[in-house]
Amino acid sequence: MSRNFFRIVLIAAALSALVSCSAAKVVYFQDTEDKVPIALQEAELIRFEPGDQLRIMIQSRDPEIVRIFNLLSDSAYSIDQQGNIDMPVIGQIRIAGLTRNQAIQEIKYKLLELKLVKDPIVTIQYEGLGYYVLGEVSSRGRKDILRDKITIMEAIAEANDLTIDGQRDNVLVLRTEGDVQIPYRVSLLDTKSLYASPAYYIRQNDIIYVEPNNKRRTSTMINGTQVFTPGFWMSTFTFVMSIVTLLSR
Repeated sequence: MSRNFFRIVLIAAALSALVSCSAAKVVYFQDTEDKVPIALQEAELIRFEPGDQLRIMIQSRDPEIVRIFNLLSDSAYSIDQQGNIDMPVIGQIRIAGLTRNQAIQEIKYKLLELKLVKDPIVTIQYEGLGYYVLGEVSSRGRKDILRDKITIMEAIAEANDLTIDGQRDNVLVLRTEGDVQIPYRVSLLDTKSLYASPAYYIRQNDIIYVEPNNKRRTSTMINGTQVFTPGFWMSTFTFVMSIVTLLSR
């Protein structure tokens, strides 16, 4: 084979490596200015909904008095479709629509009102609450909610960030409110609008979907075989030049 052929192969290989290593770096919060404050909305707390589960523990100076209330400590209370939980002795307590602290105060009030416990200490833990991250992220699937005030950026961080092919300026958040599902669109590159969005704080059962960008869409055929990638074209170029060189000898 001629020296020109080897030169062509080397050039093609170098170009292919250059293309594969030149993935663009995405910078978040690029529109922020140094020391310029950004208005934040009031932090949104998780409010219980029918179907949610919660773990309730009641403590007192006399553990025997509260033992009956903690019989379900190894399982969780479920909120029924009417928004209530059913506790021993106390009966039904409406929890839906309340935050965790509000629910704690409601249970304490019932215990004191019925004179069941004089000094109740009530704690509630979220059980089985979560949200979903789909699409162009590194770790798809369901993520647990263990605390309040989870932002969409924290949710995406939990999914190990978007892939390089994720569309960062048009992330879809689907939220169920009552009997309807409401879509929200947020841009991770527009800080002010992101912080002001109703979807900035994640709620239970939210679905975060990151669409593929145009580059990703056009790089894949309908049958899923990638034939429009830069690597494909460089391989094709190398193959064609090899054939031309061989035929011209």
